[in-house]
Amino acid sequence: MKIIVLGAAAGGGLPQWNCGCPNCVAARLGRLPSLSQSSIAVSANGEDWAILNASPDIRAQMQATPALHPTGPRVSPLKAVLVTNGDIDHVAGLFTLRERQPFTLFATAGIHEVLAANPMMTAVAPDVVPRAPVALGVPFEIVAGVEAELFAVPGKVPLYQEGEVVDTQLEGENTVGVRLSANGKTAFYIPGCAALTPALAERIRGAALVMYDGTLFEDDEMIRMGLGVKTGARMGHMSMTASLSAFEGLGVARRVFVHMNNSNPALDPDSEARRVVEAAGWTVAQDGMEITP
Repeated sequence: MKIIVLGAAAGGGLPQWNCGCPNCVAARLGRLPSLSQSSIAVSANGEDWAILNASPDIRAQMQATPALHPTGPRVSPLKAVLVTNGDIDHVAGLFTLRERQPFTLFATAGIHEVLAANPMMTAVAPDVVPRAPVALGVPFEIVAGVEAELFAVPGKVPLYQEGEVVDTQLEGENTVGVRLSANGKTAFYIPGCAALTPALAERIRGAALVMYDGTLFEDDEMIRMGLGVKTGARMGHMSMTASLSAFEGLGVARRVFVHMNNSNPALDPDSEARRVVEAAGWTVAQDGMEITP
């Protein structure tokens, strides 16, 4: 099984268009690498690929990834897309994939319902791109040779569905993690998660690879930096500092942070935050990173 990180950043990417925080300034100056928005690609044979989460940057991500280049006129190695929630940074790229190119769109029934409520989704022609509802806990073949299984993780509804009261610990079809298995190898992809519950901890215990939500380094960093008024917990994300402790003793061989906000100091290789993360045995993902569990 081969995994390629197409985008390592959270919504907005790095640099974010309207942000002048230290990381965004450094990325514009070339001192830090720019990062596109959250997505990975997976394959068992190197020829047939599935993309997990269709970010707004998907066109540039595919262009930067030779394995995803067309092999002939209107012939693409992309066979499937799976979305783990209805957040804009995970679904907006579907509108780029509207050129009547066949692939299967996988999601829970709940996420499909959210997508179907947007009339623009009809541009991704259902007669060419079948919608495949996936039940939690039921393994399925996402692409040739790769088995996937979805499971609920704590989270919230997308921002555009929020009401006056927001439950950030919902567990159901709105926010899911993915178990990927191929050729005797297994990996977990969990780009959005509000808490590592006992059940989730047991699920990933002893895993060879977990790619996990690394949105913020500390829960209140955006407030302290004057970039927003919400904590990470309010946005439905678990901080890196909390994850470092929560993963202790789980025996996960390789731990990779993904979906990182532009404010996250761990994005800077010279920062104390990066030193702390790496000392704990974690890797901070970068666009283009290739991983073989």
